[in-house]
Amino acid sequence: MQFLRNYLRSPAAVIGLVLLLAIISLALTADIFFPKNPLGLAGRPLQWPFTNPAFPLGTDHTGRDIAAQIFHGARVTLLIGLVATVLAIVIGIVVGAISGYYGGVIDDILMRVTEAFQILPNFLLLLVLVAVFGSQLETVIIAIGVVSWPPAARLTRAEFMSFRNREFVQAGRTLGLTDGALIFREILPNALPPVIVYASVIMAVAILLESALAFLNLSDPNVPSWGNLIGGGRGVLRVQWYVSAIPGFAILLTVLAVSLVGQGLNDALNPRLKKR
Repeated sequence: MQFLRNYLRSPAAVIGLVLLLAIISLALTADIFFPKNPLGLAGRPLQWPFTNPAFPLGTDHTGRDIAAQIFHGARVTLLIGLVATVLAIVIGIVVGAISGYYGGVIDDILMRVTEAFQILPNFLLLLVLVAVFGSQLETVIIAIGVVSWPPAARLTRAEFMSFRNREFVQAGRTLGLTDGALIFREILPNALPPVIVYASVIMAVAILLESALAFLNLSDPNVPSWGNLIGGGRGVLRVQWYVSAIPGFAILLTVLAVSLVGQGLNDALNPRLKKR
């Protein structure tokens, strides 16, 4: 359990883990505390927090319970962050592994494709994809994953280039292992730790990208996401600022938690780097 001991040595990492577990608990208990549709009308619009016991966090501009949207929105936020991150990491690993292992012409072609995706800013490319394919939740998640894979591919490629000529790889070739076996069974497990750490960065960015889309009314309006709640409060921001501030604070805590957990994973997996 050396990994766990290394992780728990960092107070920031522990704080991030506690915050992340708290957010996960919101998602898991949403149906218990708020069994009704969180997008259904609940009361008079724009009731300030703590003025009505029935709505502890108040109501938004349409009369929906903000607390219910925060609890159910935690599910949407974590789902978007997790699935988009997995998609980006899978694409990045496949592209980076093939590029770093084979090198040569294959490396040149795959890296030019990667650079093509990096020419445009992530959010601008995301806007194009959403405009073309629609703003359903599934489409938004896939689009975020598609625009987020290039850094993971470059990181995986660098790791593979450092491992592909090591002794254990040469021994595998001597034993007659196929390229697929060498890539996914021998090299990938050794190259994976930094990619896993970087996944926390991708997840944090994915959450922010969806929130930005929702703020511009370009995300799925039929899901209780925190970004949609922020976007809905845009018109009353000067007076009823709490409508946007509460979900904004929830997004801030989630991104902070994911970032701190990622930093803790990095320190736990690379304790020597931390000592330096």
